[in-house]
Amino acid sequence: MKEEYLCKTPKDMEALGAKFGKQAEKGTVISLRGSLGAGKTVFARGLARALGINESIVSPTFTLIQEYDGTLKMYHMDLYRLSCEEDFMALGGEDFLYSDGICLIEWSEIIDEMLPKGTIFVNIKINDDQSRVVEVTDERSRS
Repeated sequence: MKEEYLCKTPKDMEALGAKFGKQAEKGTVISLRGSLGAGKTVFARGLARALGINESIVSPTFTLIQEYDGTLKMYHMDLYRLSCEEDFMALGGEDFLYSDGICLIEWSEIIDEMLPKGTIFVNIKINDDQSRVVEVTDERSRS
């Protein structure tokens, strides 16, 4: 299933993330894709709020993986600094793909072959007016 959303403001992006957070189930994997500054972390912040997580949500670029406790655990990953699947495996990243929580992965392109069936792909594109087009491909119906 494919859906497209227009987010004119960061609040719109956060609300979209919250929508997905309200529908999230154990084991959900979400691939967040888009250029630097597209709004991947803003989406993650909204999703976290929907899970009752009140901590500050920032991009885990330097820590690579952040874990948060809410109504479900949320694992927020940023793979921007990794160069290959082996780097991801060395971190134990594969365990998070099959966890009891929600796994959000920024820059997941590097582990495309490892992403489980049923991954939700969120592609964010920046328009000339700085609004965002968010294309969501939900693969769960194919699992």
